[in-house]
Parts: sequence; C-alpha cells; structure tokens
Amino acid sequence: MSTGFFKVPKAKNEIVKSYKPGSPERKEVTEAYNKMINNFTEIPMFINGNDVKSEKKNSISPPHDHQKVVGEYYIAEPNHIDEAIQTALNAKNKWENMSWENRSAIFLKAAELIAGPYRSKINAATMIAQSKTVHQAEIDSACELIDFLRFNVEYVTQIYSNQPASDNDAWNRVEYRPLEGFVYAVTPFNFTAIAGNLPTCMAMLGNVVLWKPSSTQIYSAKVIIDVLKEAGIPDGVINVVYGNASLITKKVLSHKEFSGLHFTGSTSVFNSFWKTIGDNIANYNTYPKIVGETGGKDFIIAHESADPKQVATAITRGAFEFQGQKCSAASRGYISESIWDEVKKLLVEDLESISMGSPENFENFVTSVIDEKSFDKIANYIDTAEASNDAEVIIGGNYNKTKGYFIEPTVILAKAPDYTTMKEEIFGPVMTIYVYDDSKFDETLSLVDKTSEYALTGAILAKDRYIVEKATKALKNAAGNFYINDKPTGAVVGKQPFGGARGSGTNDKAGSMLNLLRWVSPRLIKETFVTPTDYRYPFLEK
Repeated sequence: MSTGFFKVPKAKNEIVKSYKPGSPERKEVTEAYNKMINNFTEIPMFINGNDVKSEKKNSISPPHDHQKVVGEYYIAEPNHIDEAIQTALNAKNKWENMSWENRSAIFLKAAELIAGPYRSKINAATMIAQSKTVHQAEIDSACELIDFLRFNVEYVTQIYSNQPASDNDAWNRVEYRPLEGFVYAVTPFNFTAIAGNLPTCMAMLGNVVLWKPSSTQIYSAKVIIDVLKEAGIPDGVINVVYGNASLITKKVLSHKEFSGLHFTGSTSVFNSFWKTIGDNIANYNTYPKIVGETGGKDFIIAHESADPKQVATAITRGAFEFQGQKCSAASRGYISESIWDEVKKLLVEDLESISMGSPENFENFVTSVIDEKSFDKIANYIDTAEASNDAEVIIGGNYNKTKGYFIEPTVILAKAPDYTTMKEEIFGPVMTIYVYDDSKFDETLSLVDKTSEYALTGAILAKDRYIVEKATKALKNAAGNFYINDKPTGAVVGKQPFGGARGSGTNDKAGSMLNLLRWVSPRLIKETFVTPTDYRYPFLEK
C-alpha cells in the first residue's frame, strides 16, 4: 500500500505550435493527413477494453470532400448498449478503489501522448473529419485536450485536499466518492477536446462511463480511444458506442443505475434529456447529476468609442473561424451608427481576402460546414434573408455543395433588432448586424440582454471605461463568458472556465474545479476520540 501526500506535476497550458512554412510540425501533420485520408479506417465500438463490431455500419466522409470515403464505424444494437452498461458496472468497484494517484497517472500519460507521438494524428483526424484548419485543429484537438487532462488532474488533487476543520475531540474528514452506478457522456462534433474531456473528467474521479460521440466526430474520437488504450485505461471504465442516439439514450436514461449526464450539444436535445430523466426519476437509485453546455446566440456590441479595426477583426475571427461552428461563435452584432461605415469597409476588406477550401491547403481560413443537413439549414437562412424586406445580405451569401459543404462567410444587415437571424442559433458562417443610434446605447444593452434565449458568450468593444463598466453590469446575466475588447471565442482551460446559463446550459464551467465537483458525492466522516457515556448535558443540573 502506498503512503504519502502526492503532488502531481504542475499543470501548464500546452504551447500552440505555429505550423508556419518549413516548420517540423507542418511537415508532420501534412504527412499524417495525406496518409490518413488515403487509407481506410475501420472503427469498432469499444466495450470492456475490446473492439466490438456489429451487423450494421456507416461510412465516414470528409465534409470538404463528401464523395471520398475514409472509413466506417459500427452501429450499436440494443445488446451492445446493455453490454456496455453492465461492463461499466462490473468495472466500477475495482476502478473507484484504485488509488487516486494511479488513476491520475493514466490521464497525465494520455496528455503527454497527445502532446508527443499522437499530436499530428489527432490533428489530422480533426482536419479530415471535422474540416478544421490546422490552426483550429491544433488549438482544439491537441492543446485544449492536453490542457483539460493536465488541469483536471490538478483540480482532482485540490478537491481531495479540501477538508473540514477538526479539533482535539473529533477528527472530521470528507471522502469524495464517485457517483453511484454509471454516468453517460454525450459529446458534439465541433470540438475533439470536448469529446475527450467529458468522459475522462468523470472517469478520473472514479466514475465509470458510457460515451456516445457525435456520428460526425467518430473518426477523431477513434484517436482518443487509441490514446486511452495506450495510456492504460482499465477494461470497462470508459465504454464507447455509436449509432442511433435515441436508442442509446433511451436505454441509458431508463436504467436504474444511471447517475449522471455530461452533455454538450443542442438546447432542444438537452431539454428532451432533462424531461426524460424527470419522467424516470422514481426508477433511479439516486438523483442523477445533470450537466449540459448547449446553444448560443453570441453577441458583439461595439460602442461609438470602439476602434473600428478592432471591431472588424473581432467579427471576422469571432464569427467565421471554423465556419462559425462554435457554440461561442459571434453571430449577432450591435454596431454604433457613427463607426459602422468604417467597420463595414474593413470587414469587407477582411472577408474579400479570405480563401475557402480544403484544410489540407494551409492558406485557407474557411473550410466546409459539417454535413448536408447543416448546409441546407444555413443556406435556407441566407435565402430567406435575401428575399426579406427586413434584412439584406451585404457580404457573401454564396454556397455550393457539389464537392464539399462550402458556405461563404456571410454578413446580414438587419433592419430590425428582432429579425430572425438576430435571435435563432444558426451554427454556421453567418453574422447578422444591427446598427443602432449612438444615443440609444442603453436601450441597445437591453436588446442584447432580452433578444435571445441563450446566455453563453458575448463581448463589449469600447475605449470609454464608463461604457465598459456599464455594459459589464447590464449584461451580467447575458453571457457566462464575457469579453472586454476581444472576440467572444477562444476560452483557455485554467484561465477562462467555460459555460453559460439560460438556454445555454447549466453553467458548470468546463475546465474548472466547479465542473469536477458535479461528479463526486461527498461523504462526511466524524470520528470522536472520547465517546460520551452519559446522556445528561450540564444544563440539566439542578
């Protein structure tokens, strides 16, 4: 038995590599990309440490070249879901009783595997499967996932060391137990780091996990599984199934031993999960923990004192990096009338200089959206705006899905602040601008706060410090992550814990101790050294 109060390596953010021409990382990721896209990858489910196949399978194609097939994944049938749940429950006792430092070592090793030998592979997989540029892949699938693993291990040690006061009469201590039963991780397509974080952060606290990745992220999820295997994750601790989301979720949420949901995805799906859990509440052994990060309709508000070039840059980067497919992406802007002409001119210059195409060409700033369903939805918003009397497409608006699902960065000018694309989440490269009268800044703050059901991210750009303070206070409930003189994207683990409220989720802040605290069930133990032998208290004396 080991003894000692162990210190883990101090967490630090992984340095983002440049991928500039001639750099070794550029050469490595290019080689990995070319090798992977020209080979066929078979992706079985991962249950009890084994690769599991089924009778049904689906093909995988890059969104920027949808006729090319790079692999296939196997679809779970009801028996596979049952097996994955039972396997997790069978592994639970041994896993939760493993010493925390040995559990932690697995995830620290996984971080270093991604930082080193798996870096080019996980980045190339994300470029292929999700059509991310090399920069977007690097900050996501490499750096952010490494950061999640490193910082979460450090947070685990901080949680475990947080203990109550004791005195000479009694010793008080808290055990941070994992949740009873098993937990369920449902992850989105847009961030490989989120796909890796949701199941692993629960597992490192002793929980056993059933993980269902998005069907359009399975190709890069396979690399995460390979890393966890090499890092030494024991059989049954994290089980991965693919396929029919409704079937998998119905099985999971009806199980007596279900004890927690860690979700990132759409607000409507999260709402349906919450309702199902409520309907099944009498069936569970314990009240499940429910954590969700959902949609966003993220804003930029630019005051008349703002620098127009800074505003244009914040819009270009905030709205159009990764084709706007970030829950934090800027998608509605409120620009002061006196600076709008200059902002528009600079924005046109920026967007005219942007190139669009496959991520294998490192000169492309924009690639394709994730799939045909998303493409058609976004194109419909653009077409509706083109035909509307209440809006005007002033930049972009073209789209084509002949080879890949390509949509130009598009800017819509809304004549009214309640126009459809000022309110509804689009999840694509579409930014809607409303130009407000300089004298109506206070009323515009109220519009920002009340127009959307979401409250994820937002930004104020202004040189006037009184205005910065006013906006920060007025919009305190409008964004869980609020940015001053910056774009509303790019949260870094350990620096900007991420999450929002209202229709954007439970605001449990991924990348912080706050999130990890949801996956423990504390037990207080009080040990009395000299046990009383007489029930009578002094106040009873005559």
